Amino acid sequence: MTNQNYFDYFFKKIGENIDREGLKQTPARVEESWDFLYSGYTKDPKMALGSVFEQGACDEMVMIKQIEFYSMCEHHILPFFGHISIGYIPDKKIAGISGLVRLVEIYSRRLQIQERLTTQIADTIMEVLSPKGVMVVCEAKHLCMSMRGVQKQNAKINTSAIRGLFKSDSKTRSEFMQLLKS
Repeated sequence: MTNQNYFDYFFKKIGENIDREGLKQTPARVEESWDFLYSGYTKDPKMALGSVFEQGACDEMVMIKQIEFYSMCEHHILPFFGHISIGYIPDKKIAGISGLVRLVEIYSRRLQIQERLTTQIADTIMEVLSPKGVMVVCEAKHLCMSMRGVQKQNAKINTSAIRGLFKSDSKTRSEFMQLLKS
């Protein structure tokens, strides 16, 4: 099926007039939108962390909070969005802070489920930086819950991925959670 046939089918399926002026350029606009929304497939997450530095590495927690993200639910092709916070304890290597943001962008610009998004970020940080530990917390609102199905407007989903010291040491985990609240 060609893209034009796909859009003709879609418009007919929902009962829309495919010849209406406002829809004539819609297929091209949607395709352009898809190039942006799903651009994470064209990028290597391991490269997202960019330059990794040994100079300046510390053994204290590095944390970035409230990274805004937007993604698309793979089950309904509807958006989910929210914030991701990342903490890690370096072991000889650190990443530039913007690299952590790029990592979130790459994984969120794919068809996703929130649980996998959270895990992929933590696993990539562990693989590339080999830190003593990492913790990723994601809070999101899913339009598949708000617009359809149970139609709950204020429901938010929280997920976390906990690795290394954050998993084995409750004090480290508590420090992250306390910083997350501040």
